[in-house]
Amino acid sequence: MLPATSKLCAAISYRHLRNMTGLRRQAAVAISQELSRLASHSPGPSTWIHQVRRRSSLLSSRLEEKPFSEMEMSYIKQGEEALQKSLRILEDQDDWKTETVAGNGDKVLSKVLPDVGKVFRLEVVVDQPLDTVYGELVDNMEQMGDWNPNVKEVRILEKIGKDTVITHEKAAATPGNIVGPRDFVSVRCSRRRGSTCVLAGMSTTYGAMPEQEGFIRAENGPTCMVLRPLPGSPSQTRLTWLLSIDLKGWLPKSIINQVLSQTQVDFAKHLRQRLARPVPAAC
Repeated sequence: MLPATSKLCAAISYRHLRNMTGLRRQAAVAISQELSRLASHSPGPSTWIHQVRRRSSLLSSRLEEKPFSEMEMSYIKQGEEALQKSLRILEDQDDWKTETVAGNGDKVLSKVLPDVGKVFRLEVVVDQPLDTVYGELVDNMEQMGDWNPNVKEVRILEKIGKDTVITHEKAAATPGNIVGPRDFVSVRCSRRRGSTCVLAGMSTTYGAMPEQEGFIRAENGPTCMVLRPLPGSPSQTRLTWLLSIDLKGWLPKSIINQVLSQTQVDFAKHLRQRLARPVPAAC
């Protein structure tokens, strides 16, 4: 299957074949089938990450019927870059140090990377199926400010294709205003392959959203969340959140480290509370 898929992808790279809609669709179907096969035979996250890195998800975006502008393609590439960098970080299991372990098993780890700085990794299990968690974090992302007190607002500024969005997020000040209000402009992309979902992002610039009065423009990324069903228990979801943030301003590293690790622990708690809320009955 792989050789045939590779030939099909190579064909659409030639200019005189690129506009052949049927060939593009055939390539898209072939790639989708191949990734689904790999996902079904490789349940482990490391194997899945390895396969996704080798087969750029950006190609599927380029195969869509609607052509993208140069600026839109730039954002798509940024989202893809965030995804690939995040997966490389998570794939390397060495040198992670434990920051926090909660009584319920939630764990925050960290490591220092030469080209990124200190990154944090949250590992939790949520008592909800993957589709429910994915829907809350992706489909309802603009509602995050309703349930996460660390977030004042998340607003989608632009959607690009099916998988990429530009967002503006306002973070609330920490108790005692130790860390004042921050905001972020981010490019985010989401990928679903088999039973695994990856939500990745990084800071970007967006002309229609300059720096806001009363907020320090911070930077994040690469960041990502990986969602996959808990083996043997499809009603539960294992969530891994890689967090990399530069809060800017003059803050001691000890305070930054404490704030970021606590932010992840709080996120897990508030997400569980949100997902456990009663669902309103349909009228």
